[in-house]
Amino acid sequence: MRLLIVGTLGGHISAAGQIALKKGAKVSHLDTVDGAMHALRSGQGADLVMIDVAQPVAKLLRAMNQERINTPVVACGLENDSDAAVAAIKAGAKEYIPLPPNAELIAAVLQAVTEEQSSVVFQDPIMGAVLKLADQIAPSDASVLITGESGTGKEVLARYLHDKSKRSDKQFVSVNCAAIPDNLLESELFGHEKGAFTGAVARRIGKFEEANGGTLLLDEISEMDIRLQAKLLRAIQEREIDRVGGNTPVKVDIRLLATSNRDLERHVRDGNFREDLYFRLNVFNLQLPPLRQRPADIKLLAEHFAKKYAEANSVPERPLSDEAVKRLQGHHWRGNVRELENTMHRAILLASGDEIGAEAIILTGEQMAPAAPEAPPLAAAPAPKPVEQPATNAFQPASFDEPEPVPAASPAEPAPAESDPAGGDLVGRTVADVERQLIIDTLTHCLGNRTHAANILGISIRTLRNKLKAYSEDGINVPPPGEADRATV
Repeated sequence: MRLLIVGTLGGHISAAGQIALKKGAKVSHLDTVDGAMHALRSGQGADLVMIDVAQPVAKLLRAMNQERINTPVVACGLENDSDAAVAAIKAGAKEYIPLPPNAELIAAVLQAVTEEQSSVVFQDPIMGAVLKLADQIAPSDASVLITGESGTGKEVLARYLHDKSKRSDKQFVSVNCAAIPDNLLESELFGHEKGAFTGAVARRIGKFEEANGGTLLLDEISEMDIRLQAKLLRAIQEREIDRVGGNTPVKVDIRLLATSNRDLERHVRDGNFREDLYFRLNVFNLQLPPLRQRPADIKLLAEHFAKKYAEANSVPERPLSDEAVKRLQGHHWRGNVRELENTMHRAILLASGDEIGAEAIILTGEQMAPAAPEAPPLAAAPAPKPVEQPATNAFQPASFDEPEPVPAASPAEPAPAESDPAGGDLVGRTVADVERQLIIDTLTHCLGNRTHAANILGISIRTLRNKLKAYSEDGINVPPPGEADRATV
């Protein structure tokens, strides 16, 4: 893990860096925000930025946002500096760490960022076979295409390959091709020169150069625009890239990994993915099985996530009851390991007593809130006498001018339902309104996880993000993003 420290704070923040070094982090230290931005632009990269609140935290976060540098920022300051702490959090810092530093707190923050990204939790033989093949090919420099349904842990497997490779002491850099607009992805991958386009305020090193000597992961590569695929193919073949607005090719030495939750061969047949690029990427193909094909892993993973979120939420660790395990093992798990992780996070918060019972397991599609109590039954009333209706022609058009009178209901009879139960509260609403509610409700159910919600809704992550952007612009409250779309295999 790479930690970038910004500021001094009388040596306290340097002490935090020393603690991070002992925990295995690679630490670099700069005194100013401008120096930090230069380092981030120039390809030094970081997995976490720790900044002194005496520095202009808002300026750093604003600059990182403008230049699409999506590294989490943690603010640090003296315990009595509460105003600065609040200001840093409002500006966008993920956490505030009081100083002098506490070793356990620093370790917890580092662990929260890394989230055991390369740890593999399994016992099912089908996963054992996948990991055996991964161990065989990890030492090579061959490109690997990792495929599988959304939420199966493709990025985790990519990090596992890097950690087992001869490049493990170098950088692991990941790019989510689905999360970056097409017109910006080229700059994100290859970098740009100052003034290359509006907003290019300085030279920016792209992910290819940042990963030089290490491993580059192109996550969800099937979402990449086909016009950019030609430039990517050249970069892979020639081992050199051209910065946007640049004139001189730059040599790079990387090991390339890619993931996709789609059928790339079908994408090739449909003309949405270049065949030559597909064969370049698919030297080895690791297929991750869905969770429903790994039944022996469900309980093991559930216990792993229960422990993780008990610690994260400072609640007692509880075992799973037999009934809870049966509910988990009987579920289909369309969202795979990510869905199981979210389910266990909810269960930790809902559980009471000495164990996690079945009542705390809220599966996808179930209501989180208890159902309202049923109204008491009405007194039985004598059945009304049948009313004879005159025969009508089945093809005769209905007349709206003179509706046939309906006999008044007896006072003892219950009033007729106002709408079809199958329609619920949908009658009278527009399709756009219903779609918006469905999307917002699903996103809330997924704890803000965009990738999981898109998978459940059956739409691409890009389509979901575009809709959420439109809702936000219309003033609609959109659930904030949840944890990063990573899952433990």
